[in-house]
Amino acid sequence: MPDPQLIIIGAGPAGMAAALYAGRARIKTLIIEKLGPGGQMLWTDRIENYPGFPDGIAAYELIEKMATHAKKFGVEEFSGEVFHVGPGETKNCIKVKLETTTLCPRAVIVAAGANPRRLGIKGEAELTGRGVSYCATCDGAFFKNQTVAVIGGGDTAVQEAVFLTRFAKKVYLVHRRDQLRATGVLRELALSNPKIEPVWNTVTEEIEGDGAVRAVLLFNKAAGERKALPVDGVFVFAGMQPNTSFLPQDIRKDSQGFLITDEWMRTSIPGLFAAGDCRAKPLRQIVTAVGDGATAAYAVEQLIG
Repeated sequence: MPDPQLIIIGAGPAGMAAALYAGRARIKTLIIEKLGPGGQMLWTDRIENYPGFPDGIAAYELIEKMATHAKKFGVEEFSGEVFHVGPGETKNCIKVKLETTTLCPRAVIVAAGANPRRLGIKGEAELTGRGVSYCATCDGAFFKNQTVAVIGGGDTAVQEAVFLTRFAKKVYLVHRRDQLRATGVLRELALSNPKIEPVWNTVTEEIEGDGAVRAVLLFNKAAGERKALPVDGVFVFAGMQPNTSFLPQDIRKDSQGFLITDEWMRTSIPGLFAAGDCRAKPLRQIVTAVGDGATAAYAVEQLIG
């Protein structure tokens, strides 16, 4: 495998937008993805807030359109996992270590996204895949006519709670505050849905079950009371953990591990850029990921000359 000028790690919306712009700039580009195109879009049934689709668009359809567009400009793909990225032996090289080879492009864009953050409570790990899930689109159909709890109050939690009403007979939306953090439209959808019951000012302390989820142990902070809520499934949406473990320890990150960049998407390591959900920023959406990717590719074009 010859060394490309640019390697993009991750084929979510940030990575595919970067690939599109780099391909159009005639930069020899390789995009590496260990699973398949789409990133977190694969966990969503339908995209309702991407510009140009007033009636929404199926997530898989948007993924296919993005991937096809990027390939049109000669971007190469490689299916594999990146184990380490760091400065190379020469000034104009970023070392990218794969399982069987090491590549040395002029620049790297990290668009590896993020994974769901775990609650870290008793029963969560033991019951993951046995009633505990982090993807309603993946697992919602398993809970037809059952009762589930959704943990969280942001956009993802609320959107997935609404999605789960297609299958579940009852959805408890457990949130540690007294109002949802989700955007107005999503709040209205959730709070007007008769299948959704919010549980305010409440944290989840334990997930109970023997081989399968049976209940969640809740603590109401306002009332100072604990109770067991019988449920058949628990969907956790407690934020995201960036996929940055393969990067040097001394790269600049924020307190949660997200990569700190400047407005050009440059990290603290020369030649290494970041885009999308692995980057420290106030809003993580498909539209912002696409903007990050385009900016990073443009910055690479200026670097390579």
